[in-house]
Amino acid sequence: MGYRVVVAGATGSVGREMLNILAEREFPADEIAVVASSRSTGDMVDYGETGKQFRVQNIEHFDPEGWDIALFAIGSEGSKLHAPRFAAAGCTVIDNSSLYRMDPDVPLIVPEVNPEAIAGYRAKNIIANPNCSTAQMVVALKPLHDAATIKRVVVATYQSVSGAGKAGMDELFEQSRNIFVGDPATPSKFTKQIAFNVIPHIDSFLDDGSTKEEWKMVVETKKILGARIKVHATCVRVPVFVGHSEAINIEFGDEISAAEAKRILREAPGVMLVDKHEDGGYVTPVECVGEYATFVSRVREDPTVDNGLSLWCVSDNLRKGAALNAVQIAELFGRRHLQKAA
Repeated sequence: MGYRVVVAGATGSVGREMLNILAEREFPADEIAVVASSRSTGDMVDYGETGKQFRVQNIEHFDPEGWDIALFAIGSEGSKLHAPRFAAAGCTVIDNSSLYRMDPDVPLIVPEVNPEAIAGYRAKNIIANPNCSTAQMVVALKPLHDAATIKRVVVATYQSVSGAGKAGMDELFEQSRNIFVGDPATPSKFTKQIAFNVIPHIDSFLDDGSTKEEWKMVVETKKILGARIKVHATCVRVPVFVGHSEAINIEFGDEISAAEAKRILREAPGVMLVDKHEDGGYVTPVECVGEYATFVSRVREDPTVDNGLSLWCVSDNLRKGAALNAVQIAELFGRRHLQKAA
């Protein structure tokens, strides 16, 4: 006996990717419903490459009673409106928005990192999916933290435009085309030209000069890995369609060599180490698209601090950063708490 699963926001980039991954991983669903806002009602969406399609239903009119799991990709406003309604009806919500991530009664889960925390779902019947940049970083950090205790992390991100949704991808494409033909590359979605440029600004600015995206990485990493870890982030939007990259510098409490770190990362769940000291011996965003893994390259010792390492981390932000992690949470939740498909 399988699960009854709802995908909310099924016409967006992340929602469509959720459907693709449910199909790819042969998630044990007896029934799937796809819901979105009224403007998408009646649209048809593909269930991966299975040849099956689903008709989009209006989330406003959808009755969640009797459904097991809902994967939400409808933004914070939509989650605020509908997540409590679904949860109260007995349908466990796995929410991709930022709304519930720092709620102490809602577990923030990366299955390879803190699976035991999922038991906290009982307080509100909601589980939070972390920010895309946080998710890939903690997958790489967790096995190293277990080995040598991380004290401090300094990270610079290189985040693709797909993190800003379809509008961000369209703007990069249109600006690039306009530049080639001599037309203006006027920004709309982003604050400055994104084509052939980088923008050190993601989300709104806070009083201390950091951005909300940087704040998310700090507080979410602490919630997932431990409050004593110090984190400093600089988040940058780059002209890449899909795939986030991160340059991560780590200071450990205990001694750890680059060789030992590589050995640990080779065996770590969810991590793929590709680290050859030669041309092309590392992974870039283009190569990670469509992949499940978090790729780590350029692991090396930092001699400027005691017990320091630097590494390069790349992942498909629409997959591990969002849709894949949500589906993995659903798989973990099903195994540990529903057990209908056991």
